[in-house]
Amino acid sequence: MSQFGSSLAPAIALNGVDDVVILGGGLAGLFCALKLAPRPVTIVTNAPIGTGTSSAWAQGGIAAAVAEGDSHISHTQDTLIAGDGICAASIVEGMTREASERIHDLLDYGVPFDKDLAGKLALSREAAHSSSRVVRVRGDMAGEAIMQALVEAAYKTPSIRILEGYIGSQLITEGRYVTGIMARRRGGTQRITIPAKAVVLASGGIGHLYGTTTNPGEANGHGLAMAARAGALISDAEFVQFHPTALNVDLDPAPLASEAIRGDGAILVNNEGRRFMEGVHPDLELAPRDVVARAIHTEITEGRSTFLDCREAIGASFPEHYSRVYAACQKAGIDPVKGLIPVAPAAHYHMGGVMTDASGRTSVDNLWAAGEVAATGAHGANRLASNSLLEAVVFASRIAEDIQALMPHHRVHHWAEIDNREDLASKRNPQERAVVSLVRSLMSRHVGVVRDAEGLQSTLARLHKAEELCRRDSIRNMVIAAKLITGSALLREESRGGHFRSDFPQKSDVASRSYTKLSKIEALANEAVASDIGQMALAKEDML
Repeated sequence: MSQFGSSLAPAIALNGVDDVVILGGGLAGLFCALKLAPRPVTIVTNAPIGTGTSSAWAQGGIAAAVAEGDSHISHTQDTLIAGDGICAASIVEGMTREASERIHDLLDYGVPFDKDLAGKLALSREAAHSSSRVVRVRGDMAGEAIMQALVEAAYKTPSIRILEGYIGSQLITEGRYVTGIMARRRGGTQRITIPAKAVVLASGGIGHLYGTTTNPGEANGHGLAMAARAGALISDAEFVQFHPTALNVDLDPAPLASEAIRGDGAILVNNEGRRFMEGVHPDLELAPRDVVARAIHTEITEGRSTFLDCREAIGASFPEHYSRVYAACQKAGIDPVKGLIPVAPAAHYHMGGVMTDASGRTSVDNLWAAGEVAATGAHGANRLASNSLLEAVVFASRIAEDIQALMPHHRVHHWAEIDNREDLASKRNPQERAVVSLVRSLMSRHVGVVRDAEGLQSTLARLHKAEELCRRDSIRNMVIAAKLITGSALLREESRGGHFRSDFPQKSDVASRSYTKLSKIEALANEAVASDIGQMALAKEDML
């Protein structure tokens, strides 16, 4: 390999086609690329490698039943309970069974997981886990440490080419096959086309479709929309997890107060000093995230402020044990050792996404998906804490194994020449900036912690009309991803896990996953536009 980073120097093509292209440089993308070595892989990433990903921002760690007395069976059961009836049990069992092996892979790549004096992995407990099984690094630094180790490993691997600063715009298809990707230079007009024998989507989540989120700006749903536009089946898109305790200090993204803080005994109180989780759930602050998020949402909507009180449980050890959270508090003028931390729910994780099977294959040939963009069935309606990084490495490894089995094993490190072109239609315009603001506002107001039919239908109508103003694929993909979530939420007339409908507050008698295609959501959007609610929404002066 000759160059890394944002270099576009073409190499001699192997039959004119890249072997494998991975869209996304987070944990799933890097781990898959490393597992595929020495097969030639091109990683295309929006932000500089190792940054701009939710993986790097993860604080809690990775859940794995590695302690004496714990078992993957217990981990499976906890996951199924948190998933509220719609987890794919076989997928969960397989994921938890492989957890220990993937932890050892990460140790081999140099991840410095915390250990006790006996040299055993130090473990913490998080919400809805029946045991201490979260492997972490220096308290709240797991994501950053894992990504740093994998980035270093990737740069040492000659079969991995990294293209930074390009956002995926479209999948190239021929009939039912994906044959490559198109991407656009971030902030510019240059586009590249990379043909590939296999494409792996590892593009992350959808947090920045919301006005308040813990996710980096790159988590804007573009991979989800690209797959949907290529005809892929989308599953469980309505299930968005809102982290209960983002710092409520008017920052975008909102800093995250790790769930591990509540695991160490911190409590939630309102401005009246009342511990409001009492009477809401027997597990109090360690109830499932959707329960805690709705409890905080209720307090806020009723006019009360909400806080995390760490003074007694953690106190003076806070700066040492939670250095990242402490730094964010200090920046906002808050001292968590002596004072309360203001918190509010924020869009955090997407349980749904591009439907895959146990090997990470999507419904479109030659396309795999891993990490938050995928809907494997592992999370159900509500992700169990610290299962996201575990899912990423388990399925990234499986995808690598699947691709190796399906295709001849290449050991020559060559890549296809990149097709560069200018796209004058990609220039920024004020209308598209307004569309982005509209999307984030509508999603927060009507597709957030609590939803109802009127808000969902009006949002779907306004998104559908706003899409007509999008010339750039990057903006259009954001709108499409928002439509997929909104339409799926409108279709699920019950409350379950991370999806709560105030007009349908009860669970249905039958628990089932949802499956849809973009064509179905488009038809639903057209109906919303034609409805009385849609017409009233479109008549609003703040359409843009």
